[in-house]
Amino acid sequence: MTLPPESGPPRPDEISAGASFDVVLHGGSVVDGSGALSFRADLGIRGDRIAAIGDLGQSEAAARVDVSGLVVAPGFIDLLGQSEFSVLVDNRAASKITQGITTEISGEGTSIWPANERMIQAVLPWFHHFGVEPDWRSFAEFFRRLDERTRPAINIGLFVGAGSLRNYALGLEGRPASAAELELMKSLTAQAMEEGAMGVSSSLQYAPDRFASTEELTGLAAVSARHGGVYFTHQRSEGDRIFESLEEVFTIAEQAKSPVEIWHLKAAYRSNWGRMPEVLARIEAARARGLDVTADMYPYDRSANSLDACLPLWVREGGFEAMAGRLKNSDLRARIKAEMDNPSAIEWENQWAGAGGGEGVLLVSVLDPAAKAFEGLSLAELGSRQGRDPRDVLMDLVMTNRLTSCVLSIMNEEDVRAALRHPLVSFCSDSQAMAGDGPLSKTKSHPRAWGSFPRILGRYVRQEKLLTLEEAVRKMTSQAARRVGLADRGLLRPGMMADIAVFDPRNIRDEATFGDPNQYSRGIQYVFVNGRIVLSEKGLTDERPGRSLRGPGWRGPRP
Repeated sequence: MTLPPESGPPRPDEISAGASFDVVLHGGSVVDGSGALSFRADLGIRGDRIAAIGDLGQSEAAARVDVSGLVVAPGFIDLLGQSEFSVLVDNRAASKITQGITTEISGEGTSIWPANERMIQAVLPWFHHFGVEPDWRSFAEFFRRLDERTRPAINIGLFVGAGSLRNYALGLEGRPASAAELELMKSLTAQAMEEGAMGVSSSLQYAPDRFASTEELTGLAAVSARHGGVYFTHQRSEGDRIFESLEEVFTIAEQAKSPVEIWHLKAAYRSNWGRMPEVLARIEAARARGLDVTADMYPYDRSANSLDACLPLWVREGGFEAMAGRLKNSDLRARIKAEMDNPSAIEWENQWAGAGGGEGVLLVSVLDPAAKAFEGLSLAELGSRQGRDPRDVLMDLVMTNRLTSCVLSIMNEEDVRAALRHPLVSFCSDSQAMAGDGPLSKTKSHPRAWGSFPRILGRYVRQEKLLTLEEAVRKMTSQAARRVGLADRGLLRPGMMADIAVFDPRNIRDEATFGDPNQYSRGIQYVFVNGRIVLSEKGLTDERPGRSLRGPGWRGPRP
């Protein structure tokens, strides 16, 4: 199965002879993002746009960069980046730029807005830990802060999250929304779309999103679709009920008349390994009957999550204080342990059992300085050191360190490879921007935060030849741009925005590992965002040209 490429290289008559450029990238191998074969050409940048592609040897340029032997590609688009908060802390987006990522889409179920005072108070300790004041009260205000005060190095587009909409309208209760509450959520969705959201999203494995019915989600997706938006989802099950979950995805696509993207596609837990070919076949069948469904993924066989995701859903209902109260109750703890060890539980995605228990759950980020030494240990190792049941260790950590995160061993490499090579599957990191220094360097993370895109180009393109270079770049650029309606990004063409990644195809690779994740990737030589260089051969620059990217329903002047 193939997707049609975009048009080929620019014609010679598209090049202005003798034109003056701000920058000319000379002598590179152009992989233009369309899927077409690479070709040797120069690329000229003027202002924030690509001005010409071809033989520009006689043209005047303020700067001329020799990129012979390197690949010149559109900047990579991370379809789930999670950096809307982290760029407020460190606007360099260092771990993204060093992967060649120039644009990030974010807002997985929980979004930067809507948020009432109750919701703001709940996250205030996290914000204040990093010195951030949440002073916006709409998407419009957040975008204004992003563009005028934060000024990140990358472009950012955002979804409005179904979980945030539900939390705003009815809190964290596990009950159906009333008619009035659903109308409020729809009204907030329309406001978000008019203020620049790309669409509506859900994260149906977690509270409060999981409490939403298919009808509720369809109603929100329909509002988004009427404003030209899309519906992106972390589907309800990636494990034993994955086929039922896919049917829900298809139902929403059909009834809401909306394009749908499945975030970080996987077949989770040992009992489901080997199911990825059938998952992909079902997506193809849905498309054959007229549904616009696609997916994206990260190139690893382990996932990452907050540690409390290892607990049954009923334990998490009602928010942190309610959860902590349950975890203090010894009788309830006995029930929780029994349910954690039950791999066939169907009312929640049992990540503890799916990862094989404590051996498969690795702690990667603990904010409490007193517990920093636990980072990099599995729950089994930590339980052994303390002489305690690792399930009790987990529950105590959740009570005292509510934002602890972990890595879970739940996938199979052959399933990962099957999805990577499929033409309908784009890519994401599913991680916020990190850095090797500064406030974001104080915790560890999943290596996907540092190496997703170079890992694909190094391991799966160069070493394994699972994908051609041109196909991998297409999936990272034009396919991703089209999915969220970015008409002026994702391809190297005169007139397109000058988001550009230049890399060495012989040496590009990820360095981050599960044992030592906080390492930048290698091989990305230059990165331009909106025509300005944010990474050179000397490292990160002081340029911060990133922009907020508004969705199709935005009612306002384009930046």
